[in-house]
Amino acid sequence: MTRLTRHLHEFVREVRLTEKEWRVAIEFLTEVGHATDSDRQEFILLSDVLGVSMQTVMVNNEAHSSATEATVFGPFYVENSPLVELGGDISGGAPGRPCWIEGRITSTDGSPVPGARIEVWEADENGLYDVQYPDRRVAGRAHLLADDEGRYSFWGLTPTPYPIPCDGPVGQLLEATRRSPMRASHLHFMVTAPGKRTLATHIFVQGDKYLETDSVFGVRKSLIVDFIEMPNNSIPPGGRETIASGWTSARFDIVLSTSASQVT
Repeated sequence: MTRLTRHLHEFVREVRLTEKEWRVAIEFLTEVGHATDSDRQEFILLSDVLGVSMQTVMVNNEAHSSATEATVFGPFYVENSPLVELGGDISGGAPGRPCWIEGRITSTDGSPVPGARIEVWEADENGLYDVQYPDRRVAGRAHLLADDEGRYSFWGLTPTPYPIPCDGPVGQLLEATRRSPMRASHLHFMVTAPGKRTLATHIFVQGDKYLETDSVFGVRKSLIVDFIEMPNNSIPPGGRETIASGWTSARFDIVLSTSASQVT
């Protein structure tokens, strides 16, 4: 706190903050608090668009360069998501183009991590997460357990770009600073396993036009994945019926580092 206070004092002196600007800042932070509830964390959103979230992720993962890169957590994670069997569908009826995603969870030495818990959540083709709908649906989120070889697979939705919520004070901030609210297309992962460092990350779609301007600075090159276009009426995996409109397929292998408590 001492260092934070010192930097804040330096900032005030550097910009010669006026009393009017100080009042506007206090009112803005008050509105951020009012916009925050059990389903929406406006303070996390503010941290995200200021780049503080991503900077925090980076400084806390410097020692884990051999593991899959982490990125921002986001404001729409919900605990106690439903369990979906391997090869199952997490979409829960949400609108969007089907996507088959598979991969393997390993340690930094290449050994599998059996039973790793894989939380996944994503927005639908309308750019909305389930918690943003008024009917309390559960869709586009679930958790899976890796098999004995660390493998996982599931059906989800092909990620699409969407704007972060702009109906609150953070949206007003972006508008005032002429910044785009768009997030690059992505799907969230959080992977946990005994003795392993928890990983919160995304996968991003190769070729997405917002990769360079993601509104929360979350894109990392190592997390950009090819989503392969599968032809209409091709036979999908996982026992699913033929999809007349086509679908996409992606692979994302995940490497977990050892937790600090396990390092000797």
